Amino acid sequence: MFSRLSSLAAKIPRLPIAPTERAAWVIAAFAPVAVVIAALAPGLWVIAPIAACALIALIVIDAAIAGAVQRWELTVPADTEIGQPTRIVVHAAFRSRSVYKAQAAVEFDPRLHPGGRVSLNVDRSADDGPHQGFVDLAPSRRGTAAITRAWLRWPGPLGLGVRQESRALEDAVRVWPDLSPVRSKEMQTFLRDAQTGLIARRIRGEGTQFEALSEYEPGMDRRRIDWKASARHNHLYARENESERNNQIVFAFDCGQAMCEPVDNMPRIDRAVSAALACSYVALKSGDKVSLFGFAQRPQVMTPFINDSRAFHRLQSAAAELDYTAAEPNFTLALATITAKLKRRSLIVLFSDFTDPTAAELMVESIGRLVNKHLVLFVTIADSELESFMAQEPGDIATLARSVTAQTLSHQRNVVLQRLRQMGVDVIEAPWDQIGYDLIDRYFLIKNSEAIG
Repeated sequence: MFSRLSSLAAKIPRLPIAPTERAAWVIAAFAPVAVVIAALAPGLWVIAPIAACALIALIVIDAAIAGAVQRWELTVPADTEIGQPTRIVVHAAFRSRSVYKAQAAVEFDPRLHPGGRVSLNVDRSADDGPHQGFVDLAPSRRGTAAITRAWLRWPGPLGLGVRQESRALEDAVRVWPDLSPVRSKEMQTFLRDAQTGLIARRIRGEGTQFEALSEYEPGMDRRRIDWKASARHNHLYARENESERNNQIVFAFDCGQAMCEPVDNMPRIDRAVSAALACSYVALKSGDKVSLFGFAQRPQVMTPFINDSRAFHRLQSAAAELDYTAAEPNFTLALATITAKLKRRSLIVLFSDFTDPTAAELMVESIGRLVNKHLVLFVTIADSELESFMAQEPGDIATLARSVTAQTLSHQRNVVLQRLRQMGVDVIEAPWDQIGYDLIDRYFLIKNSEAIG
């Protein structure tokens, strides 16, 4: 019985006409009048159905006067970046010039905007042209987001009836990692003024490869004095080395559950990817080779080493393929895979986070085996939520308990980071909006200290 009714309802086409909110209020206002008529003059009960039929006819006529839509379409960008404004524009042309207060609704993948649906007003343009409306979305996750359906409705001149149309869509928006730090004025100014990797000549004074001897002058680093050469010539000479280049740098991303937690309305993994891509661009400009590696329960992505900034888009594409995984990562398998792939000493920048002490213990053990062959830089985003809980005034028992728990977790976190430092791992812990700059500073510090090669 119910299946027959549902199949019958599916065959009935949806009417393109519907009452408005104003019509509903008019009907609600007539209800008390009908009750009064039925109480005072029962013989005039026929007035109520006549009035109802007249109102329905008025709704239909009002919607008919609104006219049909000649054409309407959506303009959707094919590509966007996570966290950046993404504009969807609706264009519509109506047969009637009296159409006003038209509205549109768009349904899409929730990664484009929370809720997966938005509404917008479609107003006439200032030059008396077609109607147009737009809405800015804020993508919160990477990947391909489908736009599935759109609705358009416009009222009649009385505002009692509306006409509406809907259509299925097959548009899609590719959400890429955020590259705004790379395009920022600060980054471009820094790269323009930096010498390493931008000037086509040998840069003396730093690095590991011997270049020449020069007379020692006051102000030079005394550690550069070549004592054997100075003894032979009876004069102080200093070594000049060629700047260290062609280093291998691997940016490794933990794509597990902890890194999928949001920080300021964006997953931690995406904050890490944005910082890593900015540092990758600087490293490529500095003459080093860069590779990306992502893992969760098993390795997801590992790119070959890129040594040309013109191939930076390959790193961006690989970063877009990093998946969100609601499971604990397998550090043992992941770091063993990195060790097997690398043939010489490299700088491994590991982005991760942890909440469970047991999982952190496994992570520390795996990193300990990696430190024996490579230089490891551990990067984690400071937990601002724990800091806010600890800073709250203990006004009640619940607040006090939350503050004590946050302090315990913070202490466990500091213990793990301290263990990593004692093992020889360089650690960066900073807020998400500062982590990219700290990473670039630390990269140059490590590079200039000749610790990679």
